[in-house]
Amino acid sequence: MADETPSPSFAAPPQWFGYVRRIPLEPQRTTAPVTAQRDLFVLAHLGIPQVDATAWRLEIAGLVERPMTLGLDDIRRLPAQRVESFHQCAGAPRRPDLAVRRIANVVWTGVDLAELLQSCGIRRAARYLWAYGLDHGEYDGVDAPWYVKDMPLARLDAGGVLLAYAVNGEPLAPEHGFPLRLVIPGYYGTNTVKWLWRIELAERRAGGPFTTVLYNDPDPASGGTRPVWEVPPEALIVAPAPGPIAMRPVEIRGWAWAAAGIERVDLSLDGGADWLPARVEPRRQWSWQRFAFAWRPQRRGSFTLAARARDMRGAVQPMERARNAVHTVPVRIE
Repeated sequence: MADETPSPSFAAPPQWFGYVRRIPLEPQRTTAPVTAQRDLFVLAHLGIPQVDATAWRLEIAGLVERPMTLGLDDIRRLPAQRVESFHQCAGAPRRPDLAVRRIANVVWTGVDLAELLQSCGIRRAARYLWAYGLDHGEYDGVDAPWYVKDMPLARLDAGGVLLAYAVNGEPLAPEHGFPLRLVIPGYYGTNTVKWLWRIELAERRAGGPFTTVLYNDPDPASGGTRPVWEVPPEALIVAPAPGPIAMRPVEIRGWAWAAAGIERVDLSLDGGADWLPARVEPRRQWSWQRFAFAWRPQRRGSFTLAARARDMRGAVQPMERARNAVHTVPVRIE
């Protein structure tokens, strides 16, 4: 039986308590194909633990034949993989109607989790993976002994799930989860648990506040709720920036992404009344995809640019009131 309130085998590290938020890049500054670690958004609901890597250990427990405890050096000695993936904040846990557009694209380095778990022997009853972070405390009126998220174990079959200790070739900074974080390409960042210290396999979903009270959106199809796991299609206009631009040819460009990959991006010059197809570059692993559209303005005046993405499964961005609502940019041709 899974245990939702275990204690680490080492002394819990000191922690900067309280909500931490830092958003370095506005949409029009999200220009680099790979986002530098210093430019990644930082959102820590419960604070930032200050981990001593020499004392830290990762525990693998629950429905496995051979439980395991590993130090950071043990993990670094295992075969390393690099995975390029978009990295997106889901936004406010209780606001599925609000698009925040905090997005990056990075290259993670770490250990393939599927291979590691196979070496532990996965029991047949296991259906979910629980990931524990060292951060703990109170957020939005709920108390969490640990930050715990879960993932269907079947997600491992698609590949790319890492125990990551580096990003873009640099060791993880404390605010980004040093010494280890779980990376699930295609899932929102809230699931990529930082300061990871325990992985547990279980028959059911985890019962902590970050899986039951928070990050569960309404599901019209079932009439219930669904967990905020996979990222639906979304597009972000990087250029032009809002405001005046000259009366000359303009390249409208930006990034699009989805767990399933992007099939198509359409651009609108009138806020969504009419749409035209943009050029979309192919995806690298789970990376975001560049799109571009050549616009030759025929008149002066005000325009509302909009970008709408469709993923490989046929899902299309909604115009409003969603985590992935269509991005619009007001411009004025002078």
